[in-house]
Amino acid sequence: MAMENGEIAWFSPDPRGIILLDAFHIPHGLRRSLKKGVFQIRFNTAFEEVVRACAERAETWISEEIVGSYLNLHRLGFAHSVEAWLDNALAGGLYGVSICGAFFGESMFHRAPEASKVALVGLVNRLNERGYRLLDTQYVTSHLTTFGAVEISRSKYMRLLKQALALDCKFV
Repeated sequence: MAMENGEIAWFSPDPRGIILLDAFHIPHGLRRSLKKGVFQIRFNTAFEEVVRACAERAETWISEEIVGSYLNLHRLGFAHSVEAWLDNALAGGLYGVSICGAFFGESMFHRAPEASKVALVGLVNRLNERGYRLLDTQYVTSHLTTFGAVEISRSKYMRLLKQALALDCKFV
């Protein structure tokens, strides 16, 4: 994360936030929205725009150096975006890093109500389809708890991470 003084810092929270893929919960209201099919889910079609939109906040950890780093990870095939499009406009999305059977969610944004939530559902569907075992959110927010996010100890996290890194999953 970029700090106010311009330095890049590494964080490893304990406890760690994750979403258990087999226990992912879609809130009732969002289920109704998904049935309407208002949003189109796309992957990696606007990666840089998603990262930059995630940075458009009063306070952000996403500096230009961070943007450049994730763009490089994207070019190398490790960083991916999940995008929710509404009437051919990017309405929301998220991005993160995929390594073996683990996906490390970095940030999300929305320009239209529920767009980031729809992108999260798209991400979890993709991860389940591809055999992933771990969705790392680093931290748990009240927003993520509505989807079943939980905090786990570092030792449990490391066990889950080791299992996920033994898999050969492909995001795209």
